[in-house]
Amino acid sequence: MTTAVEKRHSVALAGSEFATISDYFALLKPRVMSLVLFTAVAGLVLAPGHVPMATALTALLCIAVGAGASGALNMAYDADIDSLMSRTLGRPIPQGRITAGAATGFGMVMAVGSVTTMGLLVNPVAAALLAFTIAFYILVYTVWLKRRTPQNIVIGGLAGALPPAIGWASVTGSLAVPPLVLVAIIFLWTPAHFWALSLYRTSDYVRARVPMLPVIAGKRETRRQIVLYAILTVVAGFVPVALGFAGPVFAAVNAGLGGWFVVQSVLVAAERDEVREPQARRLFGISILYLFAVFAAVLLEQAAGIAPFAPLIGQ
Repeated sequence: MTTAVEKRHSVALAGSEFATISDYFALLKPRVMSLVLFTAVAGLVLAPGHVPMATALTALLCIAVGAGASGALNMAYDADIDSLMSRTLGRPIPQGRITAGAATGFGMVMAVGSVTTMGLLVNPVAAALLAFTIAFYILVYTVWLKRRTPQNIVIGGLAGALPPAIGWASVTGSLAVPPLVLVAIIFLWTPAHFWALSLYRTSDYVRARVPMLPVIAGKRETRRQIVLYAILTVVAGFVPVALGFAGPVFAAVNAGLGGWFVVQSVLVAAERDEVREPQARRLFGISILYLFAVFAAVLLEQAAGIAPFAPLIGQ
């Protein structure tokens, strides 16, 4: 009979002998990284002033690597609960292709490397924001909040909301109201987005004993909170227009897709199929489309020259 020690040893060997490049790439949470990078580009392009193309690309690379480091460290710490959830069971660590120790080392090297490079080749303010983002995601969200409070997503969402501020600081070396408004939009968007997911993955969180809102407060309260945060997100989406750093394209996208976002959240609130949760599944996809679209509107307006700030890359 195979002992527990032998099983752990076999997993360690599997992790050291059979990990592939795709396994390590999966540790980076590439879908999350793409959203982080996209919102960071918006902050970088929106910022007034100019930086060399090499500096801009270095900043974006550091942000992407820092996001990947966060993903790897998160997977290393959460390996025990990932193995209990159908959504995460296929990740490299639960499958024994990479050990938690190897993922931790991989993540730490990327975290230190990305922050150091940002500080040396971009500027100290952007590096400090990147370091804070990584530390907040790992220490505050992953280690402290995730397993202790149903507000884990609300508070922890700050880490995923900060990339526009890092992009802005990469150009200006400082912070200002415009990037902080973009941060607020993502921060308010995060609960509705992830609680939609948690509605149709509630059994996963129950099995893993993660206190997501549907587990602790029930699905009815979760649906109510989703509507509230969807409305707050769309209202916040009009602030850039009111403050004059976004134009008609942004306003139209926020009104159109934001209206769809809110209507779908109301449909989630009225959902009666609590097994399949089709409306929540639909809202999850719509929420991603909404966020990509409003930040794409920032880029489009800058490229078309119809927003007040000039594009940054001119050298």
